[in-house]
Amino acid sequence: MLETTLIVPGLNDSGPGHWQSWLEGQVPDVRRVRHIDWNAPVLARWASEVRREIDEAVGVVWLVAHSYGCLASVVAAADRPERVAGLLLVAPPDPDRFSAFGLREARHGADREGLASWIPSAPIGVPSMVVASRDDPWAPFEVTTRWADAWGSLLVDVGHAGHINVDSGHGPWPQGLALLAALKDSYTGLPLGSIDDARLTHKGKRGALARLRHRTRFNWEVFTELSP
Repeated sequence: MLETTLIVPGLNDSGPGHWQSWLEGQVPDVRRVRHIDWNAPVLARWASEVRREIDEAVGVVWLVAHSYGCLASVVAAADRPERVAGLLLVAPPDPDRFSAFGLREARHGADREGLASWIPSAPIGVPSMVVASRDDPWAPFEVTTRWADAWGSLLVDVGHAGHINVDSGHGPWPQGLALLAALKDSYTGLPLGSIDDARLTHKGKRGALARLRHRTRFNWEVFTELSP
């Protein structure tokens, strides 16, 4: 079966010591999403690039995302359920830590809407795992649990593991590789080559990304009007 494993890093990218970079050397047919400004977490732009990578990939696509990359991956996957075979979502942040334009700083938190209402809150429709830490500084465990339930994802509790990144000691991460293997073992769909392209659900104006883009443009217009 033809397949692509797509690595979707989080804010500031995943450096050479990060488990995602390590995993790239362990999995065949792997690529990292390109053309993202890793220092500017604008979800509409990130999700657009992830969706483009899905469209250009060979075969079915497995998304391996970390942190903010999880939010972009869920939005993109919601628009391409026939192309995405599964998602491994590691340490997704609380969406309300961000606005449509980036981090919600304390001084802007009250007047910039969070992303929670613009993240798909229904089952993704494909196998998925959410790997959660009980002391993740980017999301309370209870918040991550609610999102995993909303997405219909299997919740994997890894205990006190920080943000599951280099700072928490997650360079080479055999457990993550094993979880990806288990996710792939759960795949029972037909190879993509046997599916008529005309039957694929390429959602346009009604898709998750289209709604997010619309809201981002609206919020930007309001923000510009209110700015001195």
